[in-house]
Amino acid sequence: MGKLDGRVVLITGAARGQGEQEARLFASEGAKVVLADVLDDQGEALAKEIGGLYVHLDVSQEEGWTAAVAAAKEAHGRIDGLVNNAGILRFNELVSTPLEEFQQIVQVNQVGVFLGIKTVAPEIESAGGGTIVNTASYTGLTGMSFVGAYAATKHAIVGLTRVAALELAGKKIRVNAVCPGAVDTPMSNPGGADPEALDELYQKLVPLGRVGQPVEVARLALFLSCEDSSYITGQPFVIDGGWLAGVSVL
Repeated sequence: MGKLDGRVVLITGAARGQGEQEARLFASEGAKVVLADVLDDQGEALAKEIGGLYVHLDVSQEEGWTAAVAAAKEAHGRIDGLVNNAGILRFNELVSTPLEEFQQIVQVNQVGVFLGIKTVAPEIESAGGGTIVNTASYTGLTGMSFVGAYAATKHAIVGLTRVAALELAGKKIRVNAVCPGAVDTPMSNPGGADPEALDELYQKLVPLGRVGQPVEVARLALFLSCEDSSYITGQPFVIDGGWLAGVSVL
């Protein structure tokens, strides 16, 4: 018996990184996975490999969400869960960030999560209840220089998660957030920095002395999507190797 047997779960940003590992893990636990992304070739290949359904989805566009939900319902008749994983990251000094860049990050990260909740929650309610997992960040609970726009959206996601949890609890929908720290994905290293240099950096910054792996975040998303977390809602779960715990002076 898988932990998600019989459930239909839509995962955004599912073509690579954390979303890919979530799609793989959820499918292995018996879920019918709907993989949503803008990276069509990668998404379609992964869907074929794991027996899922791929849908093209720009999470910042409401009509895209409507179409994705329609495709999922046509294929499976229902939706029981949502993982709002899609997001983008840009590195820039806050006062040097162009308005257009700031708004783009807000539209994908923050508006994308809002639209996901707004569009999918009624479907989950119709299915008798289920779960929503939003991907926030370590930076949704603290600050980090040079990612001001990103941090602003991740703080917003934590707030959206809490409000949604309150409003949807009576509809048997639990809503939580994962808050990853440094995780080894293409998004976290868009410039292709030297892996050895990054390893040395993480050894200094992260108490556990290493970068996180996408599958570790996927395991947390699975926990929040199955009955193992049946009495948990409205909470941000930090998964950062101890980064947020504090500063070591030695």
